[in-house]
Amino acid sequence: MVSVRLLVLSLFHVSLAGSQPTQSSQQAPGPPHPAEEQPPLAPDNLSFPWSRLRLPRYIIPLHYHLLLHPNITSLSFTGSVQIQIDVQNNTNWVVLHSKGLQISMATILDQNLAHLSDRVLPVLHNPSHEQIGIFSPRVLSNGHKYFLYIEFEAELAEGFYGFYKSTYRTSKGETRILASTHFEPTSARMAFPCFDEPSFKANFSIRIRRSPEYISLSNMPVAKTVEVNDGLLEDHFDASVKMSTYLVAFVICDFKSVTATTSSGVQVSIYATPEKWLQTRYALEVAVKMLDFYEEYFNIRYPLPKQDLIAIPDFQSGAMENWGLTTYRETSLLFDPLTSSISDKLWITMVIGHELAHQWFGNLVTMEWWNDIWLNEGFARYMEYISVEATYPDLKVEEYMLHTCFAAVGHDSLNSSRPISSPAENPTQIKQMFDTVSYDKGACVLHMLRHFLTEDVFQSGIVRYLRKYSYRNAHNQDLWDSLTNTCSEEDFISGKHCYSSEQASKNAYLFAGEHLDLKAMMNTWILQKGIPLVTVTRKGPRLLLRQDRFLRTVMPSDPLWSTLQKGFLWHIPLTYKTDTSNTIHRHLMTTHTDSIHVGEDVSWVKVNTDMTGYYVVHYEDGGWDEITKLLLENHTALSYKDRTQLIHNSFQLVTAGHLPLNKALDLIGYLRLEKDTVPLLEGLGYLETFYRIIEKRNEFDLTRSLGAYVLRFFRAVIDQQTWSDRGSVSERRLRSEVLSLACHLDYPPCLERARQSFKDWLQSNGTLNLPTDVAVTVYSVGAQDDHGWASLLHTYNISLSAAQKSKILFALTCSKDTDKLQRLLELGLEGKVIRSQDLSTLILMVARNPQGHHLAWNFVKKNWDTLVQKFQLGSFCIRNIIIGTTGQFSSPEDLTNVQLFFESIKEQALQLRATQVALDNVQKNVRWFQRNLETLRGWLNKQMK
Repeated sequence: MVSVRLLVLSLFHVSLAGSQPTQSSQQAPGPPHPAEEQPPLAPDNLSFPWSRLRLPRYIIPLHYHLLLHPNITSLSFTGSVQIQIDVQNNTNWVVLHSKGLQISMATILDQNLAHLSDRVLPVLHNPSHEQIGIFSPRVLSNGHKYFLYIEFEAELAEGFYGFYKSTYRTSKGETRILASTHFEPTSARMAFPCFDEPSFKANFSIRIRRSPEYISLSNMPVAKTVEVNDGLLEDHFDASVKMSTYLVAFVICDFKSVTATTSSGVQVSIYATPEKWLQTRYALEVAVKMLDFYEEYFNIRYPLPKQDLIAIPDFQSGAMENWGLTTYRETSLLFDPLTSSISDKLWITMVIGHELAHQWFGNLVTMEWWNDIWLNEGFARYMEYISVEATYPDLKVEEYMLHTCFAAVGHDSLNSSRPISSPAENPTQIKQMFDTVSYDKGACVLHMLRHFLTEDVFQSGIVRYLRKYSYRNAHNQDLWDSLTNTCSEEDFISGKHCYSSEQASKNAYLFAGEHLDLKAMMNTWILQKGIPLVTVTRKGPRLLLRQDRFLRTVMPSDPLWSTLQKGFLWHIPLTYKTDTSNTIHRHLMTTHTDSIHVGEDVSWVKVNTDMTGYYVVHYEDGGWDEITKLLLENHTALSYKDRTQLIHNSFQLVTAGHLPLNKALDLIGYLRLEKDTVPLLEGLGYLETFYRIIEKRNEFDLTRSLGAYVLRFFRAVIDQQTWSDRGSVSERRLRSEVLSLACHLDYPPCLERARQSFKDWLQSNGTLNLPTDVAVTVYSVGAQDDHGWASLLHTYNISLSAAQKSKILFALTCSKDTDKLQRLLELGLEGKVIRSQDLSTLILMVARNPQGHHLAWNFVKKNWDTLVQKFQLGSFCIRNIIIGTTGQFSSPEDLTNVQLFFESIKEQALQLRATQVALDNVQKNVRWFQRNLETLRGWLNKQMK
């Protein structure tokens, strides 16, 4: 590729003496003229100078000047980077990250941009650590600044990391190509050599070469565009603020946009493929509202002049918070009023809220290292709820907060869980940190803390934290300092820490009359894994309390139980309500056993009010019978959140061996009286879960009995549903869930209505718009015959609505024909009709199908190497595939099957937490089946008499 190499060389032959390195107009220094090159020292004579995964701390990058020229035709790119570095220790070596890049030249210049020694320096590679070492014959001196200049080239990556290729198809069948980036956590090094760790924050001045038919986007606005040779254009972007490498982004595409301005003057634009441009309006409205909200909530101006949001056709995760250029899956950004449901609308709103929260939490203040990624993701997940509740109260987002915590409990009650703050060193370990613990448990612990400290204290502490650590990196401890600090804001920002453990009593907030050492308390939630179980026993006027570690994988009767309990103790901010007043009582439990005086007159006590605390509650010695009685006689004495939590906790306790199944089933008997969607769906959800696990075990009589019970018990709710999009958000959500289950259980009126709607839709040739709340149900029923299935696959292939495609894909996986399910899996693996980004979801949807659960698992085993190559080992896609497919199993034979497969991929399995989570889940299912099947059978027989 001589022509490319010569082109690159000619582009950079510019003298820069006298220019300032921090100015955005600065160009990269000229490489040596080929005729002047001196023979470099042979790399064979050198050995790689660094043995650790983490880079040396004594070379600090200050400013990157990056030029990239992607060739969309050849699917490759060339580039150069000039990095201003600050040397803090005498050295001959510069070690930084590079992965998959062909380094064609490297040199080092002094502050005057003169070559330090050889014009072309030796570059050594350490692929296992994704590092390169550049050797300087002349020592780089402590206290001096230098410029590192590197030229490189590479192919645009296949997959979803680094600088990668994406495609989309127009309605005329033409395939268009774009190039986009995804760097978090460790893939900036795939696009340019860099110091690819979050603490190495620097400024970035980026230039991108492109053909005139494309546009280029990056973190900052375009300052100017110049024409260069061969009709190419070069966009020069303003210099960025100081930020981590994983937040750098650039996209070269032919998209269209809509634009608006926030009240503080930030320009917000939404980009999408030209034919989906009309689906961007809702996201624009949300993004403007959210930026205005966050500027007010954090009391810190958004620091960039613009915020672009772009829908990338091929995107592995939901979205990414690159500063000033957030990237999204199409389903996470594009809203089509004709095909997007109310759930789609809520999802888009929450994802935008999440990514824009990151512009402060994560981008402005970044965790020091990936072990504390929860400081980014837990906060952003929690801020979804705070921001959407403030900006779109009609979406009732608070109803979903409980489910975030329920998801966290589900994971955290397995022995394979991990502490929120956990060690992570290599890229595979780091990728695995983006999990339920960082996101959902992180959010729930913050939710508990906010209610514990009060909203005002929590919010002002967050503002202090963000202001003090702006453009810097932070640890857990820095957050606790900010939340407990009682200095003036000026003192705090100037660096005068007023908090220490010795001063805890002086500076602490009073909670239930007790002084609080917040660091000691929060360490019990951040540094140890698991979730506490608080067992409550009534004894006269007192409430006796005991805390244990809540485990669903080991029963209290097991010999292992006591071993797995050792060393676990939480500082639990308990809340409770009684029938004698509306007051929320508070008590900080810091010991294994405790007691509270509630009085003789109290007839019932409900602990963990509205589930603001992250703990499970067990009411011993007839306590659950009292609650069941209360719910039957006066369920509105408790809030809908309390009722939902009681349903959740009771069934979790069944799995953990603390409560018989019939007690939990009796408790949800009150649901005939329930008018609120959230507890209704929680109870229905457990019955559906039991149904789906039993129908996969060929327990035909039991499956039929349970289905008949559900239809009889919930018949009034089912029959009152309309096949429309009318009603509140809660009503519409209930409609979608209830009708979907009713048709799955073969309820004749549901099937008849769905078949007629599908017939009408087919006859209209797809021009009839089905009510979005029931579209999935209609498609799923229609997919049961050959013609319907083929018609849906055709519509899937041509649809321009990502929302509609996701509904159709789910429906296609509901077929009872295993040949059709196998074909879907093969189409997903091929990646043309069904994109690779949707393959992991597709596998999980096939696994939910009783005819598909073994099919999906066998597909995963057969194609394991291909799946790892597509998604990377530690990715959430691989985690979801492993946990999602095995989560359908409940027999000892299936458990053995899973163990044997993990043994066959032992080297990879040992690197993954997901394999142990999967084994825990299957063992839990096997035990549940063995312990509860006959109880369920007996209970149903009694109910159906």
